[in-house]
Amino acid sequence: MATAQSAQPVEPGPAAPAAPAEDVAALPVANTWLVVFGIMTASLLQILDTTIANVAIPHMQASLGATRDEVSWVLTSYIVASAVAMPITGWLADRVGSRRLFIWSTAGFVVASMMCGLAQNITEMVLFRALQGVTGAFIGPLSQAAMLDVNKPSRQAQMMGVWGMGIMLGPILGPLLGGWLTENWNWRWVFYVNVPLGAIALTILITELPSRAIRIRRFDMFGFAMVAVFIAAMQMMLDRGTQEDWFASGEIWIYALLMACCGWIGAVHLATSRKDALFNRALFADRNFVVALIFMAAIGVAMFATMALLPPMLQQLFGYTVIDTGWVLMPRGVGTLISMQIAGQLARRGVDPRPMVFMGFVLATLSFWQMSGWSLGVDERSVIISGFIQGLGMGLVFIPLNTAAFATLPQELRTEGSSLLILLRSLGASIGISVTTMMLARNIQTSHSDLASHVTATASGVVDVSTVDRFQQLGTTALSVIDGEINRQAAMIAYIDDFYLMMWVTAAALPFILLMRRPPPLSRR
Repeated sequence: MATAQSAQPVEPGPAAPAAPAEDVAALPVANTWLVVFGIMTASLLQILDTTIANVAIPHMQASLGATRDEVSWVLTSYIVASAVAMPITGWLADRVGSRRLFIWSTAGFVVASMMCGLAQNITEMVLFRALQGVTGAFIGPLSQAAMLDVNKPSRQAQMMGVWGMGIMLGPILGPLLGGWLTENWNWRWVFYVNVPLGAIALTILITELPSRAIRIRRFDMFGFAMVAVFIAAMQMMLDRGTQEDWFASGEIWIYALLMACCGWIGAVHLATSRKDALFNRALFADRNFVVALIFMAAIGVAMFATMALLPPMLQQLFGYTVIDTGWVLMPRGVGTLISMQIAGQLARRGVDPRPMVFMGFVLATLSFWQMSGWSLGVDERSVIISGFIQGLGMGLVFIPLNTAAFATLPQELRTEGSSLLILLRSLGASIGISVTTMMLARNIQTSHSDLASHVTATASGVVDVSTVDRFQQLGTTALSVIDGEINRQAAMIAYIDDFYLMMWVTAAALPFILLMRRPPPLSRR
């Protein structure tokens, strides 16, 4: 029956909800920083696994005897499973309890990581990665909600800064740590590293984490089915589009039609369902939360697409090693750390978050404008400076945006709201990575054709291309050198086009600041 009972705590926990007060945590704990450490350890492991396995893919392919298409499912299965499972986080947290779900999710993620490290063939690896994606999907929303629950309102901005640092730094540290583990140990340690750290997080969560009250509500199976098929079809279309030449393939048309039909039906169902819809409609009645969803999608495009483009560009065009690439990209994380601390302090002092969000997107737009002026002669200093500025911008956006999004949401909607924000960020990342990858491949071909048309006997400065046969091996070598340089120039032009695109994405988000309302000030200590 579709009934909602009054909230009754039914599972044991070390702390119970306290009576509401002006500046008291919703779920007080004896040792707040220990709980925060456990929450952040679990959250960081899940975030790291979105990128840490990428650099190990070639080693997995050789070890597991997989083809290139087969090994790509190691990444696809994780992304699709995580995106499909995430929308039910709010319902599951209400049904079994936030504490119990967090502990189960972390334990499942650790076990799935160990199984990935033990996989003996590509079938096992794909299945275990899907399991890892399902269990890890709940960790992000639960960790953000738990950080808000165990801290009093005056410290929530600071805690969002701590949580945001893990979210921002994870994709940056992932390739660096994954590359180091793969080169010095074995690709299986990319997954084994989660086991000892996950055990520490589990110990803290089991002994210290409090729980919200359980609320029994009907599961919207039809709504979940529509959302799940929509998300899965979109992820598959984005992931397979480049390989299948997009709409020249019948497979991509099937994904597109499924996405369109299920998206429309799901939206109508959500808008007309009388009660117990998959997502509480009160979330979409909050203007700041809706605007935050738009900004999160833009952040997903800008941050994750950049992290997908820069490593191969630096390694293939500029000759950087995996470790050198990680160090050059590290200042992006340093900028994020600095700006998050500044934003957290300003938020605690009651500063309006809207100017901070605006300035953050301005800085991100500026960094992409700088990157659009790069060439094959760009030096390491320019890469570091643009990355540092972009990190400053993203860090300046994250805390004020979360503060504004959650300031007016009731406590019982935090987990559901967090899952939606993270879902939009993930979808934005998928769209951004797929679109920029597609543009990169096509623009390389287009630019190569344009540049090659200008190679003449005079322009080449090497040999008359029309009489190259006279020089036999020497002539062939000369043409290979010219073609190689054209390829490099074409690739650089294609990367610049992608940077221009992301510049316009971040710039287009700026006007939405006008739709945000100033949230109520945080309680002072």
